[in-house]
Amino acid sequence: MRYWYDTEFLEDGRTIDLISIGIVAEDGREYYAVASDAPWKRIRTHEWLMKHVVPSLPQIRGDRRMHLPARDLGVDFDHPAVKPRTLIAEEVRRFIQPDPQLWAWYGAYDHVALAQLWGPMIHLPSGIPMWTNDLRQECERLGNPPLPEQPDGVHNALADARHNRVRHEALEAIARRS
Repeated sequence: MRYWYDTEFLEDGRTIDLISIGIVAEDGREYYAVASDAPWKRIRTHEWLMKHVVPSLPQIRGDRRMHLPARDLGVDFDHPAVKPRTLIAEEVRRFIQPDPQLWAWYGAYDHVALAQLWGPMIHLPSGIPMWTNDLRQECERLGNPPLPEQPDGVHNALADARHNRVRHEALEAIARRS
């Protein structure tokens, strides 16, 4: 079965720390999680993540939001999608069926963020590939054709995963016509 996924992460040239992951399965199932134990203090100081990624995460709403300090993340840590990485690892392991094909856009860092849910690459659960197929490479192979634009949700891992499926379907149609 094919799986399209995306991660949002903090990277500093030495580490890639998962913030969120979205996965769309070929059979229509979807998975989304935000790491409650992400390095939130470091994320708070990262201007790009604060502008582009943090607003796409589950946010505190209503009166609770009005009482937050200006530099607070606003992330709703009580939201059911927000959970520890150990739980995310177990849920992802159960979500991904045997013999998967993983697909991502510029997927190298996404694969590292995914694999590190279980620690070193050698600890990947049985059935989880040690690689991700890269949609950007497939696009290049097909001559960089124009692809559908993502209508909304950019930098929300689940919305991006959904759009990766759209990109892949467009690339497959182009490949069939070639």
